[in-house]
Amino acid sequence: MNYPFSNKVLALKPNAIREILKSASDPDVISLSAGNPAPDAFPVEAIREISERILRENPIGALQYGVSEGYQPLRDTLKQYLKEKHNIGTDDDELIIVSGAQQVMDIAAKTFLNEGDVLLCEAPSFVGALNTFRSYNTELVGVTVEPDGMDMNELEEKLKAYPNAKMIYTIPNFQNPSGVTMSLEKRKKLYELAVQYHVMIIEDNPYGDLRYYGEDVPAIKSFDREGIVIYSGSFSKVISPGIRVGFMEANRQAMAKMIICKQGQDVHTTMWSQMLAFELMTKYDFEAHLNFLRDLYREKANLCMSLLDEYAVPAGITYNRIEGGLFIWCDLPESVDMLDFCKQLTERKVCVVPGNAFLTDSSLPCHSFRINFSTPTDEQLTEGIKVIGRLASEIIR
Repeated sequence: MNYPFSNKVLALKPNAIREILKSASDPDVISLSAGNPAPDAFPVEAIREISERILRENPIGALQYGVSEGYQPLRDTLKQYLKEKHNIGTDDDELIIVSGAQQVMDIAAKTFLNEGDVLLCEAPSFVGALNTFRSYNTELVGVTVEPDGMDMNELEEKLKAYPNAKMIYTIPNFQNPSGVTMSLEKRKKLYELAVQYHVMIIEDNPYGDLRYYGEDVPAIKSFDREGIVIYSGSFSKVISPGIRVGFMEANRQAMAKMIICKQGQDVHTTMWSQMLAFELMTKYDFEAHLNFLRDLYREKANLCMSLLDEYAVPAGITYNRIEGGLFIWCDLPESVDMLDFCKQLTERKVCVVPGNAFLTDSSLPCHSFRINFSTPTDEQLTEGIKVIGRLASEIIR
């Protein structure tokens, strides 16, 4: 049958990372492409204990329908946590639970973006969010990412050039894929520009709790007095991506419409998962668990950067050192065809993500690729980066 696909999905392409993961599923392939937490990061015993207790003491609560806004004890706990730790939240804000942070992008796009509206985002940016915005026939306009975050001069130029811009999407902490953290000065400037040009901001912060060097930088939402920032958080990288629990905080008036959109998508987030997250935050030492993750990823990041310094940098590959998160962005010399390089790596049983997958227009020139260091073992990481260095040396010679 010749299926009459809607205009919203006709031009959509498969998620590049998901397609690469099909190759990476080969047990002989070293995958530096996934964004998964380390296998050692999951609090398996705590999850088992909590699940048994929930199903013993409150099985109907876990198995029955819940309200669309989310499990109230978890909502209250997160409101307090965000206020105390990040100074996020005013009397005019509301917080709801969502089915993973990806749903925040979908709900926000559905609520605020009409077909043809412009969304400004970092270039490069998270491919999952970009595809969500594309599904609403939104015009994506990229803004260059510098070592301290989005180029604010370029952002202002594009806000002037696109009067139908409605939103700015940013990942300010340990950005996926670049690993960059936006400076406080740029965060304040971004907010000022958003107010001046009457656009909203989606502040996506799935990695903020995984800082293992330096000091925390205040969230953009922490100085939002105009109600224009939608703050997105997630348990995917600190508890488990499989439980699909995230949260969003935004102005109550805006949130009222977004709740209606969520009702049409999934009614509510899984009750068991919400109860699990609440128990982990309140009846276990959640901060100790976060410190364990920071120590774990600090060691893996240090190993990855030392390996790059030893094997990749001498071959002509450059990268920016990171202070947190799970990703490192690597740049090839302009003389090297990045897509061919990534293809040859795959033939040598090493998978990375081509950088053009993270651009608003994948046909634009790109000489970068993304490495994830959290998922592979230390032995796999070592061998994988050795292969990257050898291939770069061969091609450049």
